[in-house]
Amino acid sequence: MYCNSKFNFQSPTSVHQFEPIKSQKRKKQQQHNYLSSSSNKNIGVKMRMVGLTGGIATGKSTVSNLFKSHGIPVVDADLVARDVLKKNSGGYKKVVAAFGLDILLPNGEVDRPKLGRIVFSDPSKRQLLNRLLAPYISSGIFYEILKLWLKGCKVIVLDIPLLFETKMHNWTKPIVVVWVDDQTQLQRLIARDDTNEEDARNRINSQMPLDVKRSMADVVINNSGSLDDLEEQFQKVLFKVTRPLTWTEFWLTRQGAVTALICIIIAVVVGKNVVKKL
Repeated sequence: MYCNSKFNFQSPTSVHQFEPIKSQKRKKQQQHNYLSSSSNKNIGVKMRMVGLTGGIATGKSTVSNLFKSHGIPVVDADLVARDVLKKNSGGYKKVVAAFGLDILLPNGEVDRPKLGRIVFSDPSKRQLLNRLLAPYISSGIFYEILKLWLKGCKVIVLDIPLLFETKMHNWTKPIVVVWVDDQTQLQRLIARDDTNEEDARNRINSQMPLDVKRSMADVVINNSGSLDDLEEQFQKVLFKVTRPLTWTEFWLTRQGAVTALICIIIAVVVGKNVVKKL
């Protein structure tokens, strides 16, 4: 597992993308068109935090499970979101107040499929739900990251469907996008959820287009093929994300922080002794 494991260190290197991406001009234009301009700067990473995202029915969860099976801890935003909607939680109370008692099951829990149908068919309600839950989900993700940092993990994966929309891509490097072609995505969603084409298209269209996400990725996994194809691509991704830590990444791990603290203490002690001898 990549917690408390030994790493070598090297200078930063660029992340290779396994699928050709559009020109830089088109890439910047797509980012500008979909993400509002922001003065937020890249705030860096604590340890190596890999961003994992994609779209509905692209196979992102499969890739997430592959990371887990190779001992890399994953912070799953969907699991955090489920927790913040648990009965009587802060997020639960705000959502019920906004959407009414009709979204509740007989046992008082939120009827998630019903709430999903409401927000996927109405962009304004979807934005409202995101605004209500965003603070709770962000706090939950930060708490999970903190726990892994305290364990000494040097590499973790942030599995976040709205990675770009919530600007959390600024925290991650590299960014891995799981991509499929439009028709494959539609067919898989209809088969998976046993839904009709109209509902499936509404859910797909409610998300940032996959081609836009692909244009902002460091690594693209094309999951339009077989599971064997996916696993072959994943092995290349795994090699990249588990490469030796850079010195910058090391100093931001728990081990690096402890090392820095020890160095400071030693420097202070030595400095005092030198001063006494003067």
